Amino acid sequence: MASSEGNKLWGGRFVGNTDPIMEKFNASIAYDQRMWEADIKGSKAYVKALQKAGLVTQNEMEQILTGLDKVFDEWSKGEFKIKPGDEDIHTANERRLKEFIGDPAGKLHTGRSRNDQNTHYAHMILLMYNYQTHTSQINFLCLFREIEILCPGYTHMQRAQPIRWSHWILSHAVALSRDVERLEDIRKHVNVMPLGRLFLCIYNFKRILYGLLRLNLFNQKYNKNTEFLFWASMCLTHLSKMAEDLILYSTKEFSFITLTDNSTGSSLMPQKKNADSLELIRSKAGRVFGRCAGFLMTLKGLPSTYNKDLQEDKEAMFDTYDTVHAVLQVATGVISTLMVNQPAMERALSPDMLATDLAYHLVRKGMPFREAHSCAGKAVYIAESKNIHLSQITVEDLQTVSPLFDKDVSSVWDYNRSVEQYSAPGGTARSSVTAQIEHFRTWLQAQKQKP
Repeated sequence: MASSEGNKLWGGRFVGNTDPIMEKFNASIAYDQRMWEADIKGSKAYVKALQKAGLVTQNEMEQILTGLDKVFDEWSKGEFKIKPGDEDIHTANERRLKEFIGDPAGKLHTGRSRNDQNTHYAHMILLMYNYQTHTSQINFLCLFREIEILCPGYTHMQRAQPIRWSHWILSHAVALSRDVERLEDIRKHVNVMPLGRLFLCIYNFKRILYGLLRLNLFNQKYNKNTEFLFWASMCLTHLSKMAEDLILYSTKEFSFITLTDNSTGSSLMPQKKNADSLELIRSKAGRVFGRCAGFLMTLKGLPSTYNKDLQEDKEAMFDTYDTVHAVLQVATGVISTLMVNQPAMERALSPDMLATDLAYHLVRKGMPFREAHSCAGKAVYIAESKNIHLSQITVEDLQTVSPLFDKDVSSVWDYNRSVEQYSAPGGTARSSVTAQIEHFRTWLQAQKQKP
């Protein structure tokens, strides 16, 4: 009985028909067709290696190259027709190549497996994704600019100490710049030739490899894809946290910023302006986390080398890239168009935020910080019990807490002085923030010049 699976790359061993449900369940063409360009370019390079190895003739190589150009042209024009038997992009392209040139198309698969092709082309696409994502991140980070405005800094969602708005911006910029550097590390790891092994063992046709291929362990492909999923999860963690801050700052309760073209209205309440762009950034982070966790669940129970489970990696990688790329574009739009409400930020500053400065005032007079902290806390209690601002406490009341308080305590109640005292690297002083910004600009310039 002749095999009905003979047109498949693996069909010679089988007789009869594959169950239609299994046929559909097994196929990956629905999502791996986006690798069409990488598949064709990789095949063109591969057939040249076959010719150099003496496994195809010059004429056969030229026929295959011409046929692959025709397949490329169909994909480029949106004219390529996927047929029911095309279970993946490699099968589809080779099937169409055979329709163009006949039997020589069958020689293209000499010495390689679809899993080998999957590894190589996924690597090619991951390199492209890394480059495009790196570019998007740099474009986004270039929008972070110095804004000479004071505003409350928060811990536990409570007003803590005065900071510069530019300091808040830098806190997110630094996290995202580290994401850029992590992405560069992944690119170094991915930028290797993953060809050079079949399902389990290295090619028998060693001549194909000579001068062209660099060997890796098979499962490294999935390590790299997983690394990209890890990276994307970390990057969107940072972008989501930034989005959450901006959502809060855009509310009427804060009114620190105004969002422009990235908001929508309510279908019920006419007065509302919803920060949909930022909320979607926040939600897309969960989508990426799910992709990463899902693929890890696939990997955790697998034995060594290739298993069909690993077909799941491409869909996760494609969706993660699409999501991160979209989030970076939207985030760029939000940051570039938001308006800062300086008066609202400065109105939100309150003397109680200077309680730490009150403690430092005593420290400068020789009191141990732990004792000074207690004294400042007692001063806060006095102000609360009298229903007045901390800055309105009289010197006489402060002296009941510590005799070290004197008239010079009035110098504490100055927000600009407060931020200026933190001049260490990473601090809120003008000199420190300026140094950070200059360092960041130099770093950005170096990033832009990288290939």
